[in-house]
Amino acid sequence: MIRRGGNDETRMTNDECCSGVRRGERLINCFGARGERRYNAAFTLVEMIVVTTVILILTGLVLSTVGYVQKKGARARAETEIAAMSAACESYKADNGIYPRDPTVNTATDALNARTMGDPTEASEPYKAASLVIYRALSGDRNLDRAVTDADKSFNIDGTALSPPLNQLPQSYMTFKSSMLSPSDQIQNVQYLRDPFGNSYGYSTAYQYNSTGYNPTFDLWSTTGLTTDPPGTGTDTITPQWIKNW
Repeated sequence: MIRRGGNDETRMTNDECCSGVRRGERLINCFGARGERRYNAAFTLVEMIVVTTVILILTGLVLSTVGYVQKKGARARAETEIAAMSAACESYKADNGIYPRDPTVNTATDALNARTMGDPTEASEPYKAASLVIYRALSGDRNLDRAVTDADKSFNIDGTALSPPLNQLPQSYMTFKSSMLSPSDQIQNVQYLRDPFGNSYGYSTAYQYNSTGYNPTFDLWSTTGLTTDPPGTGTDTITPQWIKNW
């Protein structure tokens, strides 16, 4: 490269040219008469494929971890809620001499059988009806309006009318969070007790007086999102996955 200054010409080597500014003067050209030094900053196809693959792998790992954590959290919450309802049932029995059980005319809690009925979506009505019995009994809210008022004196724990009505407000043994009730908007009447997996809790007194049952007192469980009926005694691989009180 030739640097001109006055009448003098000074030749610079390529190393001197590319070393930057010399003596305060801006270099006009490097590696060519008029071109500028250029760099190729584009990704190659192989690099893009590698980066995309790594991103997909990391995304899959994150999603699988989130799903596992959510399911584990739901199971922990169901265990806590079942333990709380079981303790409230013991308090109910201490006052009434019997665990919550609807009158034999309706037998919603006797009709729901944990041995044979494991699909809370297909068998939703037995599940819902039985869960409302335990809700009415433990909350004191017998007309399902989410509050214990004088109106609740006129109803039994199965929702049938009492004649004569109670002399005092029904006893409340447990306060249910809105997340345990469906719908959870705190406006509509309660339709059923909902587990953390979105289905109804199961509550049964089918074997309350039969010591050969799962639990001779009451059965309380969450199917943990499973919707398969137990296949039968000896081959049951479904109920061991439930969260239950037996």
